Amino acid sequence: MDNVQLLVDLYQDAQRQGPGGEEQTRLAITLSGLKKSRELKIADIGCGSGAATFVLAKTLDAHITAVDIHPEFLNRLAEAASRIGVADHVVTRTESMEQLSFAEEELDAIWSEGAIYNMGFAEGIEAWRKYLKSGGILAVSELTWLTEERPEELQAYWDREYPKVDTASAKMDILERLGFLPLGYFVLPENCWLDNYYRPIQKRFAGFLERHKKSAAARAIIKAEENEILFYEKYKAFVGYGYYIARKTAAAHGAPITGQAPPPARLVRPQDNDRNSDMVDTGFEPVTSSV
Repeated sequence: MDNVQLLVDLYQDAQRQGPGGEEQTRLAITLSGLKKSRELKIADIGCGSGAATFVLAKTLDAHITAVDIHPEFLNRLAEAASRIGVADHVVTRTESMEQLSFAEEELDAIWSEGAIYNMGFAEGIEAWRKYLKSGGILAVSELTWLTEERPEELQAYWDREYPKVDTASAKMDILERLGFLPLGYFVLPENCWLDNYYRPIQKRFAGFLERHKKSAAARAIIKAEENEILFYEKYKAFVGYGYYIARKTAAAHGAPITGQAPPPARLVRPQDNDRNSDMVDTGFEPVTSSV
């Protein structure tokens, strides 16, 4: 197995492949202004095994196209959709987020929780904009600096892993320049990282290593995962996932400009950091004990 296949094996039975929570998905829906309707067409891009897909389907009664490049995740999603009674709301597509087959202005909303980094925030938004109807909704979560200054060790780590991480104000600037009106922004609370993502996946490490006979490649995967967890636990005051909700406007205002100081973020919503999200019973192992 190559590294991608190993990561898929580690995560394919997981309820989540990244930080998030049902409560936070519902908050994003509220901020979007979307109303419950069978006529809504929504794409969940980089959906993984469907944590956000199911919340969208249940909350909005909408038609959801769940898109992921890995069929293993989509197979799990389809099985879970049948178990929880939303199979008639959800179809799956095995596609790269860089080569989507939607028609222009086909969609009422695009959702992408913790996945747009695969393209880059600006690159993904620019590529996906054409699929949204005028006034359509974009809702994405993205790694975000929470402070203007941060420890050198943390900066160096994310410069290696994802150099496009930036502040919320810089991300808002990108949205506006690419033809979106920001509607809301909030930061995922700690439980979305630890309870819903990191602690569950840590419980899979031993079985994963055993399945792969503690190969060098498997050990390298686990070392990288453990390192990321350590950096989050040590520096969570400086970096997190921001959730961005925006509406497509009539025209883009030009490509994002790098190297300029962005305007201050204007639309920051408070987030309750103390509440754990309720869970849709998907049949996956509960995220409070396993992803």
